[in-house]
Amino acid sequence: MIRSVLVVLFTLLFAAPAFAQDSTATAQPDRSATGGAQTLDDILARQRGEKVDDKFRRDNTGASGEAADMARQLGILGGASDSELFRALRYGSADVTVSSKTPASEVLIQDGGMWWLEFRQGPLLKWGGYLLLGTLAFLGLFYLLRGRIRIDGEKAGHTILRFKAIERFGHWLLAGSFILLGITGLITLFGRIGLIPIVGHDAFATLASGSKWIHNNVSWAFMLGLALIFVLWVAKNIPDRTDIKWLAVGGGLFSKGVHPPAKKFNAGQKMIFWSVIVFGTSISLTGLSLLFPFEIPMFAGTFATLNDLGISAALGLGQLQTALLPHEEMQYAQLWHAIMAFVLMAIILAHIYIGSVGMEGAISAVTSGEVDEQWAKEHHSLWVDEVKTAASPNPRQTTPAE
Repeated sequence: MIRSVLVVLFTLLFAAPAFAQDSTATAQPDRSATGGAQTLDDILARQRGEKVDDKFRRDNTGASGEAADMARQLGILGGASDSELFRALRYGSADVTVSSKTPASEVLIQDGGMWWLEFRQGPLLKWGGYLLLGTLAFLGLFYLLRGRIRIDGEKAGHTILRFKAIERFGHWLLAGSFILLGITGLITLFGRIGLIPIVGHDAFATLASGSKWIHNNVSWAFMLGLALIFVLWVAKNIPDRTDIKWLAVGGGLFSKGVHPPAKKFNAGQKMIFWSVIVFGTSISLTGLSLLFPFEIPMFAGTFATLNDLGISAALGLGQLQTALLPHEEMQYAQLWHAIMAFVLMAIILAHIYIGSVGMEGAISAVTSGEVDEQWAKEHHSLWVDEVKTAASPNPRQTTPAE
């Protein structure tokens, strides 16, 4: 299921630039004024991700056959010019020997990432920022209109155990690590435009370096917490018929005195759970790809799956590019990692609100683990019945046979 979701989301968010790189070549510009050399139109088209027929450069890396007899072995210019050398490096035809044997070590020039840089500095920051600010504005407006969701009935005065210690540990391990990852990730993304003008370059350099260290190391706690809550809660988060009734009345969040029946987790909490699992897994996978550069390629295979399933063709995108340089894999991983993180941060902001200031009596479920029984009856009545049934002695008593 997670792979299917990732495939669809990959298509919607990254098909355009990938398709652009594999699209039909544009009309060739007039290079007569440059003596056959590349033009500004060539450069701009390549930076936009369009496919440029660059055979005129690819093959121009030293035509020794056209040199004079005495200098033939040196090339047409009496040797290799700098421009010829850089073309050979870019197209992988140079005889390159490197000490490092990593997958990207022999790729010395990769100029197809301009779309990545522009997306990261433009739409990613703009729409990611709007998403978080819009979520906060919506929650503030909701609080003003609805107010805090109070316990309608009289408090019972005694509590019922909602979450065991191991469950609370898993929750706070995941929550605490995600908050740290979110803050340090935002510092990395928005630091240049939001913090350098305030604190200066030197202070930001220290802050960014510390944020990177925290982000890289706390990520392991996040992945551990993700696995732990999945094991602990997955059985209780399987959708059932009661969720339909809960959703039909909005869980009672928008109306006072409305309390649809729910088990240990209601439909809203189940949506939060599966959002955390799906988006958190996606964030973790791309995070691992970034932690181990060039070692865990993900996108070439995903694009190949989209092509094989006919999804890209059905969307009118043709065949997505599957021959990606290691650098391109990292660029896609970084963008996907950030996009999924923005979405999950917005979801978690809503979760934090409803579990703290938004609903009376909810926060104690993940602090002490105990909740007032009246609160439990109003929000999780079916679960309360299950707990009481399990705790009550069996009324049937057998007597020895005579």
